[in-house]
Amino acid sequence: MTEVIAVAVITLLAVISPGADFAMVVRNSYLYGRPTGLCAAAGVAAGVLVHVSYTMFGVGLLIASSTTLFTVIKLAGAAYLVWIGVRTFRARADLVVDLESKRRLTGAAAMRSGFLTNVLNPKTTLFVVSTFTQVVNPGTPLWQQAGYGLFMSAAHLVWFGAVALFFSTPRLRERMLRAQKTLNRAIGSVLVGLGVGLGFAR
Repeated sequence: MTEVIAVAVITLLAVISPGADFAMVVRNSYLYGRPTGLCAAAGVAAGVLVHVSYTMFGVGLLIASSTTLFTVIKLAGAAYLVWIGVRTFRARADLVVDLESKRRLTGAAAMRSGFLTNVLNPKTTLFVVSTFTQVVNPGTPLWQQAGYGLFMSAAHLVWFGAVALFFSTPRLRERMLRAQKTLNRAIGSVLVGLGVGLGFAR
């Protein structure tokens, strides 16, 4: 029971900790609306399942023990965040967005952006690998470990789904769209900063 509580607490703390996933979901929600934001949240949750899967198959131990492999993953994730950040920062300030239906980003594209942001995020890699190697007992049944993984993914879906719902609220969204240029630069700067920080982090 102690293991279950530990996994739950660590997961919840990791989920609500601000980072690239949060910035990506906020960006998609206020710019393109609720369905697109929710698709981005679903992409983040799907990305968590990838981390859980390779960790359960033992690749997580390889990543944890191989400095070179982890560095490659870290740099790929950093480069992706910087690229998205620069694009957001330089986005046109006069983007016309219909608050009801005419989105400029498809659901599949939004899901892909959330998925890649999470999959290439070293923070999530460390969170999942360290949880399974330091907290979960090697003798824990496979079905229970899979349950932990599903819980991690579900927690991300619920939290970032709530973020998408909040930032796509029509009144709040209208206000954010009026300040679109400032918000684009702020979110773009955050994403670039996170990417650079991850790239140089030891």
